Amino acid sequence: MEIKKVGVVGCGLMGSGITLACAQSGYHVTCSEINEALLNKGLSGIKRTLGIDVRRRRISQEDMNNIMSRIQGMVGLSAFSSCDLVIEAAPENMGIKKQVFQELDQICPKHAVLATNTSCLPVTEIAQTTGRPDKVLGLHFFNPVSLMKLLEIVRTPLVSDESVEKARAFGKSIGKITILSPDEPGFVVNRLLIPFMLGAFRLYEKGAVSKEDIDDGARLGLGHPMGPLRLADLVGLDTVLYIANAIYERIKDPLYEPPEILKKLVAEGSLGRKSGKGLYDYRHGTRDENGGESGENG
Repeated sequence: MEIKKVGVVGCGLMGSGITLACAQSGYHVTCSEINEALLNKGLSGIKRTLGIDVRRRRISQEDMNNIMSRIQGMVGLSAFSSCDLVIEAAPENMGIKKQVFQELDQICPKHAVLATNTSCLPVTEIAQTTGRPDKVLGLHFFNPVSLMKLLEIVRTPLVSDESVEKARAFGKSIGKITILSPDEPGFVVNRLLIPFMLGAFRLYEKGAVSKEDIDDGARLGLGHPMGPLRLADLVGLDTVLYIANAIYERIKDPLYEPPEILKKLVAEGSLGRKSGKGLYDYRHGTRDENGGESGENG
């Protein structure tokens, strides 16, 4: 069955980005949160993003109105009973995700594909909490959803070819390039990225190289658009630590063991851009990747 209506569980940073990407591509989207305050915050963020696009003349006011008309917000999961695809973007907590999928399995129509946006948790374990493991897979979006072209499709041993092809077609329909990953720790991108980031932390921790030189080295010498330490600040140091720990606990490869400096920064609340300070200080503006000045949202 063709995907016409999409549900998104969670309207935080990732959930609101996924919701907007779907609505901009013509889908009718229902997004949910656990309370009205979080829902209104997420919907306000979507409106703010579209408002910026209107002011910059990327879209018209009519375009914005049409996009917003395709988005329905709700508290709880009951409205997902008419969705063809539901994407879960809840916190990275296995207990929460399992509970969400158990509820979705009871609420959603039998043909619906259920997807998790997890960046590192085992999708097979989530799928096994449902009565439709052949229709459960990973759809790992990247932050910010509006700019990042990649969509990582995580294929479990239980999912059907039909569900995977639906996911591929959906990804293409919202302008994403898809890659397939087995349900292995870190999937493809984080399996490659985390050792690179942690290596940069370890090099900086030794004190012989500045963070700026590490980032400029990766940016100018490797052709990366952003250095690994600035990227860690953008992703969130707590998120980097969580993913590193999750992979390390499963495979025990020392490449994924978090260095002390990362643990220390997270423990003291220096989480990167979202907290105003991480490896770099964003509270009063700091040098961006091109040598200019930028604040937290620069």
